[in-house]
Amino acid sequence: MRNNQNHFSRNNQKFRKQPVNDVKVELNQRVTVTIKRLGINGEGVGYYRRKLIFIPGALPTEVVQADITDIQPKFLRGEVKQIDKKSQFRVEPRDAYAGEVGGFELEPLEYSQQLKFKRDLVKQALHRFYPRGFEKYDIRPTIGMEDPYEYRNKATFQVRTTEEGQVVAGLYKERTHDVVDLETCSVQYPITMKVMRKLVEMVAELGIPTFVEKNHSGILKTIVVRAALNTDDVQVVFITNTPKLLKKQKLIMKIAEELPEVTSIMQNVNPGDTPLVWGDEMIHIAGKTTITEKIKGLSFDLSPRAFLQLNSIMTPKLYRLASDALELDKSDYLVDAYSGVGTIGLALAKKVAEVRGMDTVEEAITDANHNAEMNGIDNAEYYYGKAEDVLPQWMAGGWRPTALVVDPPRVGLDQQLIDTILQVRPQKFVYVSCNQSTLAQDLVQLTKAYNVDYLQPVDMMPQTPHIEVVVKFTLKK
Repeated sequence: MRNNQNHFSRNNQKFRKQPVNDVKVELNQRVTVTIKRLGINGEGVGYYRRKLIFIPGALPTEVVQADITDIQPKFLRGEVKQIDKKSQFRVEPRDAYAGEVGGFELEPLEYSQQLKFKRDLVKQALHRFYPRGFEKYDIRPTIGMEDPYEYRNKATFQVRTTEEGQVVAGLYKERTHDVVDLETCSVQYPITMKVMRKLVEMVAELGIPTFVEKNHSGILKTIVVRAALNTDDVQVVFITNTPKLLKKQKLIMKIAEELPEVTSIMQNVNPGDTPLVWGDEMIHIAGKTTITEKIKGLSFDLSPRAFLQLNSIMTPKLYRLASDALELDKSDYLVDAYSGVGTIGLALAKKVAEVRGMDTVEEAITDANHNAEMNGIDNAEYYYGKAEDVLPQWMAGGWRPTALVVDPPRVGLDQQLIDTILQVRPQKFVYVSCNQSTLAQDLVQLTKAYNVDYLQPVDMMPQTPHIEVVVKFTLKK
């Protein structure tokens, strides 16, 4: 018996030492895989002969047949062709193209399980970066929506013309620049889709040339439609390859006749083939230059490029969670970092002595100060610049914050800002994160000075793997 055990042990050691790179597989080869878990992008994760494989649309516990679409030294990618064993939590997606474009990665998964997955994403991120004491963090259950559809207030669709001459508008097919025409979209406000599809009809009818990527010709690249939830405002932005927008006057007339809900029409010029959606030049075409949204009893004017949470239904809840975590009083001096148009800071202004905010989008700062004035808030002021530059300047002038709320982009906090936070050490500190990985990375340094009271995941983007997290800190003694 002992000899047999030794034999098996030696064989197992040989088996473990074989590199996964040696797995022989070809493109389009059909393989059978058992899905172990979901990856950070919502794709099914399994193993083919011990080599990692990512299969979008596959769910944990499922046995699927997939065709190999990509072969890399450390992993494979596959496309589901048949599900031999279905998950008990699989549901029928509302969108037929859920497996083709981004933004619908979790639509085949029952919503209660989406919420559990998103809490688990936060745990996975903490385990990757090991911030101080992360094993004991209070990670609360994800707060979700009653109806996890029709929540997106903005549609940003690429516009192209097919070889058959049809004008299409939608999102890029995964890992390509082929535009998938989205005639419907279950996660968008109905009004944004109504306006978008009507605009596509108008562009086709008027013969407005759309962008051609292969030679950077044509005019219309992208249409952006943003709608306010609590007012009747809808803004349209035509993003163009050139300053000249052919048939502009006829287009304006048709919009006025057929889409009276559109109150603002703008043009943004973004020449050439670039991964950036927005260019530097903004042109006012018709109507107002902004639209107005109402949040927690306040009115906010929004320029085309100004940041606003995509889910206006859940935004008040997110801001209430941030407010509760800060525990502000009238003696506090609050910094609203990465402020956008001031939605968080202005919502908290009545609770504190003073609010100062900053952002790197100049239009957003103009909007923020205008919004403060429009709402009769005289103890808040917003400044153009990077938080890591502006905050030290304030301190050098003798202004010292007691409270801080940060809502950074997906890249997380700038290192210089982290250094400043650790130097200033405001007593009250809340981090609103849209990327659990950069949050966990930032926590490694922030926990030198702060304890983590809790992390509260909030589902601002159902049917996707994205999650917002509100983190409450307590300053270490």
